[in-house]
Amino acid sequence: QVQLVESGGGLVQPGGSLRLSCAASGSILSIYTMGWYRQAPGKQRELVALVTSGGSTNYADSVKGRFTVSRDNAKNTVYLEMNRLTPEDTAVYYCNAEGSRWTDFTDFRSWGQGTQVTVSS
Repeated sequence: QVQLVESGGGLVQPGGSLRLSCAASGSILSIYTMGWYRQAPGKQRELVALVTSGGSTNYADSVKGRFTVSRDNAKNTVYLEMNRLTPEDTAVYYCNAEGSRWTDFTDFRSWGQGTQVTVSS
């Protein structure tokens, strides 16, 4: 079992900032990628940003230059720094991690429970 616990969502005014955190725990041997997805009402879940164990990153075009994803490999934690937020960023943000388990060396793909981010004046 691999669990992801997110924190840091909330209500923020347009132009404001928020920082999300997600910590992974359980039978983790290694984590290849960690990242964030989001789902707005009536829309499909979409990739926001991800980061590999080596530090390579990938961002959705809509957040480039405003969001920064980072991770602490020692803590199995990924962060999402969100700046210059707009109402279009309002969504439930989900943490995602892909890696392998030490128990049987199989791969896993786990999701967090989601955290609400609302951008409104």
